Amino acid sequence: MTRPAFRFDVFGATHVGRVRDLNEDRFLVDAATGVFAVADGMGGHHGGDRASAAIVERLATVGLATTAADLRARVEARLIAANEAIRAMGEAAGATIGSTVVVLLVFGDRFACLWAGDSRLYRLSRGILTQVTRDHSKVQELLDAGVISPGEAATWPERNVITRAVGVSPRLDLQRVSDAVRVGDVFVLCSDGLTGHLGDGEIAALVTCFDARTAAEALIAAALERGGSDNVTVVVLRCLGALGPGSIHG
Repeated sequence: MTRPAFRFDVFGATHVGRVRDLNEDRFLVDAATGVFAVADGMGGHHGGDRASAAIVERLATVGLATTAADLRARVEARLIAANEAIRAMGEAAGATIGSTVVVLLVFGDRFACLWAGDSRLYRLSRGILTQVTRDHSKVQELLDAGVISPGEAATWPERNVITRAVGVSPRLDLQRVSDAVRVGDVFVLCSDGLTGHLGDGEIAALVTCFDARTAAEALIAAALERGGSDNVTVVVLRCLGALGPGSIHG
């Protein structure tokens, strides 16, 4: 079975930031398979960069799927394998090592998102930006419970404490959503190094005005201008148009 495909304008970039000396972020752009990902490692010099790399390296082996369900199964199997590998790294290092992950899958006229942690997926569709993911974090739990306000969340002491990640538990706990893709949709995958500095409106403005490469570079530049307190990684994906069976992603 040959699947329909979208033509993509896609670009990903990462920067260590202005404070850290180690980039623990990794990303994947694989238009041929319809798999795009951002992983934000945790563990510092104990191996956060190795954790995020373990995820991306495995996702890069997904290959061409025959159905949307097949693609999702392949991705989940590789994330489970990465979870086991990262746990082994942590045990060997005598430290807690892990990584957030957000994965976007595009197959035919559908997309799916799988994630653990606070790396995010945004979707700009018909001029409206929506946060597809919901952060797995302590501060999000407090927001959901009404304990703190969005304004307080921005400076909350535990705002960087995440509640799910790859490699920290024997069983990987992923959240999943799916929906239809429209021509003209723009997706933004990012680590919290971006969202720690830019609001949703600012993200929407930059991805609305520019092509994928210019938008990704502008988003990273804006985060750096505001201090670049963390590693920052961005993947911008524009769905330019639907192609028929037998076509190839561009």
